[in-house]
Amino acid sequence: MTLAFAPPLEPMLAKAHDELPQGAGWRYEPKWDGFRAIVFRDGDTVELSSRGGRPLARYFPELLEALRAALPAQCILDGEIILPGPKGLDFEALQSRLHPAASRVNKLAAELPTSFVAFDLLGLGADDWRGRPFGERRDGLERLFASTTRVFVTPQTDDPRQAKQWFVDFEGAGCDGVIARREELPYRPGERVMVKVKHGRMADCVVGGYREGKTPGTVGSLLLGLYDDAGVLHHVGHTSSFSAKEKKALVEQLAPYRDGDSFGEGRTPDAASRWAAKEEKAWVKLKPELVCEVRYDFVQGDRFRHATTFQRWRPDRTASSCNYSQLLPPRPFSLDVIVAQAPKKRG
Repeated sequence: MTLAFAPPLEPMLAKAHDELPQGAGWRYEPKWDGFRAIVFRDGDTVELSSRGGRPLARYFPELLEALRAALPAQCILDGEIILPGPKGLDFEALQSRLHPAASRVNKLAAELPTSFVAFDLLGLGADDWRGRPFGERRDGLERLFASTTRVFVTPQTDDPRQAKQWFVDFEGAGCDGVIARREELPYRPGERVMVKVKHGRMADCVVGGYREGKTPGTVGSLLLGLYDDAGVLHHVGHTSSFSAKEKKALVEQLAPYRDGDSFGEGRTPDAASRWAAKEEKAWVKLKPELVCEVRYDFVQGDRFRHATTFQRWRPDRTASSCNYSQLLPPRPFSLDVIVAQAPKKRG
């Protein structure tokens, strides 16, 4: 017997909404903060395929063992690789697991073990389940295996009131919102046919530099900073939500502030990404005088987890007043409580 289809597979995606959709036929679940992964299990062979089709299995040997122990011999699942830590999901530690050296991978596997949360069944044996409605796929997923702390099925509800409560409570465990999808929806790879509602807050940040755009003579993104209690400016993220016309106009607007002394003492924008090691990291320094308001969804450690959305310039704010006190942490919530709500095996 062979699997219904082979890797890679582009996962089904979600589009951002400000409010949860409501009405008959909607299903809701937590939005997990980890690495999206499609699991292909065929006997002893377990493949993990990233959202971009990149193979991930070599980085998570401890997870492969857990998946072999939990799953039936031949299946394909969509889900998320997560790394639970003492304060909830730890995305920064999860990123550190992507190391090129096998010895380091094995050491981290023992020190920072990961888990897998499943939220869709795409294939069972030789049968392709992608054309079936989501409600049927979800029922099949719940019958597939017994959830453990290492491999479990995501909690789900059809009650929007419960989903809204999850939106508030689960943020403290590291979840960054709620996903909603129609129960009649087939699996549509690469299409944004689900709905995601993410946390959104405002912060005033110092503009300490920028990266040039792909088009010559434009600004690609503004580099944002906040001051700590000692008065040191730290790079906390970026915003690139500008039109082509605005990106061109920004060059002239920022020109008077070029060659200033901004980031340097604290966290800088120079850190390499494990996902884009060859990406150009050059940036233009600016005098730390301009302030802008941005919308952000999630804070990871001492920086914004995702790109922020530019809202407006704040000429009324002084740069020195832009500090970390603006970033209020969510109410702590135990990840174990969420995992305990994972459905038990049925049938």
